[in-house]
Order: sequence, then structure tokens, then C-alpha cells
Amino acid sequence: MTAAENDEQFYRDTESIAFPKLTDEQLALLEPLGKRRKLGRGDFVLKAGQREFPLTITLEGELEAFEARDGVEQILATSHPRDFLGDVSMLMGTSALANARVKSETAEVLQIPAAQLRRALAEIPSIGETIVNALIMRRRRLNRDRDFAGLRILAFPDSRDGRQLDDFLDKNHIPHRLIDVRSEQGVALARSFHLADRELPALITPIGTPLRRPSLREVAQVAGLLRPLAAGDEDEIKCDLAIVGAGPAGLAAAVYATSEGLHTVVLESYAPGGQAGSSSLIENFFGFPTGISGGDLTWRAQLQAYRFGAKFSTPSQALTLTYKPEDEYRVSLQIEGCMATLCAKALVIATGANYNRLEAEGRERFEGVGVYYAATAFESKLCRGTTVIVVGGGNSAGQAAMYLSQDVTRVLLVIRGNDLSHSMSDYLARRVLAQKNIKLLSNTTIRRMTGNSVLEAVELENTKTGERRTVETPAVFSMIGATPCTEWLPPEIARDNKGFVKTGTLVVADPMWANAARSPEPLETSLPGIFAAGDVRSGSVKRCAAAVGEGSTVVAGVHAAIRDGGTSR
Repeated sequence: MTAAENDEQFYRDTESIAFPKLTDEQLALLEPLGKRRKLGRGDFVLKAGQREFPLTITLEGELEAFEARDGVEQILATSHPRDFLGDVSMLMGTSALANARVKSETAEVLQIPAAQLRRALAEIPSIGETIVNALIMRRRRLNRDRDFAGLRILAFPDSRDGRQLDDFLDKNHIPHRLIDVRSEQGVALARSFHLADRELPALITPIGTPLRRPSLREVAQVAGLLRPLAAGDEDEIKCDLAIVGAGPAGLAAAVYATSEGLHTVVLESYAPGGQAGSSSLIENFFGFPTGISGGDLTWRAQLQAYRFGAKFSTPSQALTLTYKPEDEYRVSLQIEGCMATLCAKALVIATGANYNRLEAEGRERFEGVGVYYAATAFESKLCRGTTVIVVGGGNSAGQAAMYLSQDVTRVLLVIRGNDLSHSMSDYLARRVLAQKNIKLLSNTTIRRMTGNSVLEAVELENTKTGERRTVETPAVFSMIGATPCTEWLPPEIARDNKGFVKTGTLVVADPMWANAARSPEPLETSLPGIFAAGDVRSGSVKRCAAAVGEGSTVVAGVHAAIRDGGTSR
């Protein structure tokens, strides 16, 4: 079956999920949450770039959603009575990617504000399942629609900055296109928007405004990912729980905290999902017998947290932490690019770990243009039909090698040890060794990387024999472990000799707990009310399911700390 035939089959199979008709019962439940409006032909109900837009239910007449691009309108969907117009952006609070207007002479609609809708989705299951499934499926269809552009990145194909913008939007699940400025379409766009080479990469917004060499924060603002945490001139933003890091542990904590009524703010420095979000396929996660990609798993978790009311801000990085033990809002965070201070009654540190870097000559030159720390569809499409190298002997490396082997000619799996028996799950090791186009290179390391603007070759050395050889490759995938992201924490938060945060019984003798009225909760740190979960925690099992478990259970401790009222003595 061709790609076009696959797409056609996908659209047929998903039509009823993406565009369901609301029942009389569902309409009756939604009616009190919104306001009816009578409209005429051409009246807009939604404009591209709008945030916090309402769910629009068609009661009479017809509406149409469309993308306006370079003077041409691309019709995306038509809404008839009992249909509704909306997108996942409504749950996430991100910007609308398209427009919607009245198509018929007259129309009557019911519009439900985004905040009211999110509350209804959490509280009324008969509505939540239908609408959430439809919104998710619509986003999947948009991502497959070759005629839909979304945000457009105009860049040279070997541009590191262009690839970073592409990766950032991809990992944050924002529909977009990366366009080669040398292609026919790219030349036309550069001419139309008067973009010089020195102004690339450029981001072209859904309303047709070009941003020249934008920062990630500027891109996030356009996409609606970067939420203003303060309203107006507030110096402080207060919440029950602040979560720093939106990997599996942070996302699980957000889901459980918000579902239990805690006002929760989540700060993420790049994209939700952490290392798990970069995994091409997690096959041993409970409840998914055929596996699930890390990106899909963590994106669904994020939508779940949004549905319950969690507030996310991306990219937002906590810079400093101040502890006030006698204050109700005992934790104060200074956030990069934010004039206000985030104050919380409790804090969960879920910052995970940063990928370790290969000690190979020339490696720095090829970060993002040949050296990668994830193997997803984004990276796979860059090296289709070539030889690639995966470095590492753990499960992440094995999953990456298996995933890449579907599209590349050959995968060289480079490990420092003799075999995979001590570092990789048995089922995965057997599968890797049985795959015909994966070759295991034991006792091997990368010594040098070479190329012009992108990676072209690496020099490998057998550490037992000293033999060296050069392999032509456009991509090296480094899966050699990580170090905890704890450098921003104050010294009062105890860490082990590798920098991972101590919790529970490991901190019971620390000064703040010595004369406390209660013992530390299992995931509580040396400072009462501050918790650690997931890979950043000392002694944690470095598995996605374990991180989810810790993020879920940490909320019980958070409730205890908040009841404690900020006093531990």
C-alpha cells in the first residue's frame, strides 16, 4: 500500500472518532456551561493565533475551519448541526492554528469557554471521552495532512538552529513544516517575506508574520507554550504545588495533584516527556502489550494533566530556590525570563538528568547536526537509507537501534564492554542480536568525528586490539547515560556522591528533620515540603514505569506536607 493509500485509509477509519455528533444528552449537559450566539455569513468564531478560545457547537447552519496561507484558503473541515469546532490547543492553552467562520447565510452556535470546558471534561465522563478522543484524533490527522502547514520554519538543510526549532516544535506536538530555503517553495517564501540568508532560520506564523532568527522563547510565545505565570504587575504567583520538570514523574505528579484539587504549576525547560519522551518505542510499559512511543505516552499524560487544570509553562527553567520553613508558601522559585516569583506550599523536583556527552574529538561541532540523544521519527527521517551508529549498552540504546533498523541500511551498536548481558533487558538484547542489519561492536569507542557543516564520518577504535577504522555516517546516537539536573538546587538539599537527591530514610538525620514533629515522607528531601521523584532521586529505578509510580505516590506526601502548614517542628 502506498503512502497516499495509507493516509486515505487512516482518514476513513478515524472519521467517526474525529468528528462525532453530540447526542441530546450531551448537548443538555453542555448547554448550561456556555452561551448561544446568532451569527451571519462570514462571521468569525475563531482566528489563528487566538488562545483560550471556546469550544463552538453548531446548533443551526454551517461553519467551516480553514487555514489561510499565502493568499490561499485551505478548507480543513465543515461543521454541521451537532458538530463542534475545537482542537487539542483548547486543552493545552496553546494558540489556534486555523480560522473558523460561518459558511451559511445564518447560524446559531453554543460557545463554551475553554476553562469551563476543561472542568466539564474532568467532571462529566460522558462528555469527556467523546470530546477528548475527537481532539486528539484531529491533531493526529492534521499532522498527517500534507496540505496543512501550521507553523513554517524556513532554513538551510544543514542549519543547526533550523533543526533545533524543528525539534522543539516536534517534541511539543505543535504542527509545523521545515522548508528548505533552496527548494522552489522556499525560494518563493523567502522572496515573498523579503528574507535574506542572514535572517534565517525564520518562523512564519499562521497569520503570515515572519520571525527572523527567533529564540526558543519567541517560538514558544507564538505557539502558546510559554504561559504568562503572572497576571499584570504581580510580583508573586502563588500555588499549592510547583513541579519542576515534566518527564514521566513530573507529569504523573501533575495528573494526580490536579485531580485531587491542588492548584499546580509545571515548569519545563524544553519539552514535556524527558528522556522517555524521546524513546521511539517503550515495549515493557504496563498496559500496552504492543508497546507505545514515549512521545505518545507522555503527550497523553500531559493532556490528562491539562484536563484536570494543571498549568504548564515551556520553556521555563527554575534558576534558584529559596526556602522559608515558617511560611505557608515555603518555596520560592526564580524563573528564567519571568519578572515574578513563583511561591508554592510544596515542591516536587522532577528534573531528571542530562545526557552524558561522548568524549570524541570534534563532537561539539556536530551537536544537532549529526550527534543526537534521541531516536524518534524526527531523527530517523534525517538518516533514512544510511549507516548509523548507536552508542550504549542499555535499554535506551537497544530501543533506538531496533527503531532505526526499520529505515536505515545498517546500525552499528557500539559498546565499551564485551556483551549486552549486564546492561540490557534480556528480551531486548536477544531481539537486537537477531536483527540482521544491526551489528554489535564490543570493546569499541568513538575517537573522532569529521565533516564539513554536518557529520560525515567517525573513527572507531577497538580498545582491545588498538585497531582503528573510519565509518561514513550522517548520525551518531549517544545513549551512554546521564547526570542529574541538580546544579540549581541550594546546598541544604542533600545529595549523594553522584549528585542525585536523597529522600526518605536517607535524610531523617539531617538538621531540618532532627527535631521535627513528623518523619520525612518516603520521597521527601532534607527540606520538609520539598520532594524528589523520578531519575533525579537517589536510589530510583531508572525506568519509565518507576518514574510514573513515584510521581503518582509523591502527591500523598505533598498533602501531608501542606497539612503540616509549613512548620516541621
